[in-house]
Amino acid sequence: MHNPSQLTHVNKGSARSDHPVVRWTLIALAMSVVGLLVIVPVINVFAQALSAGWKTYWDSLVIDRDTRHAILLTLIVAPIAVAVNTVFGVAAAWTISRFRFPGRTLLTTLIDLPFSVSPVVAGLSLVLIFGLQGYLGPWLREHNIKVIFALPGLILATTFVTLPFVARELIPVMEAIGSEEEVAAVSLGANPWQTFWYITLPNIKWGLLYGVVLCNARAMGEFGAVYVVSGHIAGRTDTMPLRVEKLFQEYNTPGSFAVASVLTLLALVTLAAKVALERKTRSELREAAAIAHGGGDEAAESANGTAAVGTVGAAGTAPASTKDSGHATQITKSHMIEFSRGYVRAPHHVATSGAMGADR
Repeated sequence: MHNPSQLTHVNKGSARSDHPVVRWTLIALAMSVVGLLVIVPVINVFAQALSAGWKTYWDSLVIDRDTRHAILLTLIVAPIAVAVNTVFGVAAAWTISRFRFPGRTLLTTLIDLPFSVSPVVAGLSLVLIFGLQGYLGPWLREHNIKVIFALPGLILATTFVTLPFVARELIPVMEAIGSEEEVAAVSLGANPWQTFWYITLPNIKWGLLYGVVLCNARAMGEFGAVYVVSGHIAGRTDTMPLRVEKLFQEYNTPGSFAVASVLTLLALVTLAAKVALERKTRSELREAAAIAHGGGDEAAESANGTAAVGTVGAAGTAPASTKDSGHATQITKSHMIEFSRGYVRAPHHVATSGAMGADR
């Protein structure tokens, strides 16, 4: 029987031995589609933006007051939406991955709802709820609160459309990591905030950043839902995508493409950040695999009574060799974190002794 590594080798060899005509045809087809749908439009945006010269390009972005306001408004709305979705995404991922409760599947489905609902429909729903004739319209009017056709409406619409990005990135990551390290930290005396900051966050940081990058890219480019709730008022509720559309409708092609080029630059920066995060993630996965391999050797040495593995107390204040009668956790030597009053071991690979609550 072939082992998995042999099968992988055989499969790779078979794939690489495909006929060159088939291989190069597929490569040419893929490159043609990417070039036609991605590269050519991006080049055209910058060519059109600079078609009237650098001065016109600069004036379109800086001199035009409404365009300046649209850029500023986008830079206000997007970070707020990203911050809200980051907090919600971490909380939702923690809840879904760590607890089993009635309605868990329904909650997961509802988080995906913005993916399946048209942004225009989402914007219309917000108007029906917060508009003057909506369910909350009379109450908002009595308290002089304006949501639709104002900044709060833009933030609500953008937040709804970008709601799943952070949560959807974190849920599989946190389910894959598991809760063993967090349980070990709590048994060592860490409070909830210390457990999250020193144990959970380092493990999910790249997934979290990846979700934030995607969320921010979507927030800056949102058009449909924002179009409905904004009222399209120049100089007041226009964001960059809305400004691009309005300038194009006014036959101000250089100005429209100038604003579009700013969005394109932001998208390219986002793409670069995404690539960097993916490389960093792959690098950490290789390091984790190496550590896991080394950890296995260390565990084997420990079984033979030769490894220097410490046992720490539940209070988290004792040095690594201290024993505690309440909780005992066996940990690897290479990972140490500092809680409020001392040092305890734990973060990445905590090898529980199997004797939680039993002294050794």
